[in-house]
Amino acid sequence: MQDGEAALPGKPAPRRIDAAYLRRAALHYLERYSVPAAQLQRVLLRKVERSCRHYGLDPQSFRVTVDEVVASCVASGLVDDRRFAEARAQSLRRKGRSARAVAAGLASKGVERGLVAAVVVANDDAELDAARVAAKRKRLGPWSRGDRTELRQKHIAALARAGFSLAIARAVIDGAGEGG
Repeated sequence: MQDGEAALPGKPAPRRIDAAYLRRAALHYLERYSVPAAQLQRVLLRKVERSCRHYGLDPQSFRVTVDEVVASCVASGLVDDRRFAEARAQSLRRKGRSARAVAAGLASKGVERGLVAAVVVANDDAELDAARVAAKRKRLGPWSRGDRTELRQKHIAALARAGFSLAIARAVIDGAGEGG
């Protein structure tokens, strides 16, 4: 330990960073998670930050190494932003997320804006199906147990907050739950 730093109780000291360690860490992370390149880069940079803080090193000196490791993972096909975005978008749509919510989720993971626009194509049928799933999961509209007329505005507002258009929210809440 340097500069009088004490290790946190119960937490081991971080490993000293080098290129081989970063490659192993990236492969280990990719065994567990499917992520875009930007997310992998953030994970590796956090490891670098923690290690450099502990050993008193400059984290900027490892930036090129992190970029090389991420680039090699992309080149080998272990990281594919398009594949990640398509799979994540399908998963979120099945869970009842709106196109807006899916796009925001992908953007927060570091997927480029152009790729998000290409993957998340909002059509009314898919949006209506997703809104039905969301309403069913949240017990809104036709799936609610309370007085539907009394709670109509609250249910429409809940779907609108989830990113669905007002027309879609009204159609689902006022509908009899057909198609779902």
